Amino acid sequence: MPEVTKVQQFVHADSSGGWEKSWEQGLIPWDLGEPTPIILHLQQGGTLPNGRALVPGCGTGYDVVAMASPERYVVGLDISENAIKKAEEMSSSSPRANCFAFLKEDFFTWCPSELFDLIFDYTFFCAIEPSMRSAWAKRMYELLKPDGELITLIFPISDHVGGPPYRVSVSDYEEVLRPVGFRPVSIVDNHLAEGVRQGREKVGRWKKLVGKPSPSQ
Repeated sequence: MPEVTKVQQFVHADSSGGWEKSWEQGLIPWDLGEPTPIILHLQQGGTLPNGRALVPGCGTGYDVVAMASPERYVVGLDISENAIKKAEEMSSSSPRANCFAFLKEDFFTWCPSELFDLIFDYTFFCAIEPSMRSAWAKRMYELLKPDGELITLIFPISDHVGGPPYRVSVSDYEEVLRPVGFRPVSIVDNHLAEGVRQGREKVGRWKKLVGKPSPSQ
């Protein structure tokens, strides 16, 4: 896909600046143009934890708005200023506008004033360099409240070389999440995956273990 190749060139030339350039030029092949179907399904089924939720690498923010409710305040985080601007424009007329916020921040260095009950990761894990995955897991642990939940859409499950998106597997997540204090509650095929993502995507739900020492200690 030419768009993906162009994004890879941008990101390899300049990591954070490359994502900004992709948004500036409208090269966002990962954007579904709507909320992720499985998130709508979980939201409508009432199985998402209430409280505070975080969506790192939120992009246009469709999932942030879809998850937001009077019982769940959602923060969308992205390193790209253009992504945040687009998310704010897209959501400006939402009747739930007081139930979510978008912030331009670096997930790995951001220090929120409060921790989260839920974190949702879709195309964030596969977008970062594989060498950063242990740091990703550590931050997930640090940002969640005790007994908080992490939901991951494990994608793309494939054998391709290079990235982003980098190929992933269930074991890639387990290798970094288990040591810092997460246990898998369920890992199942995503029957609501879109188009070419069918068969290449699983839904992983993970709980932060209470009493596990912080990885920073």
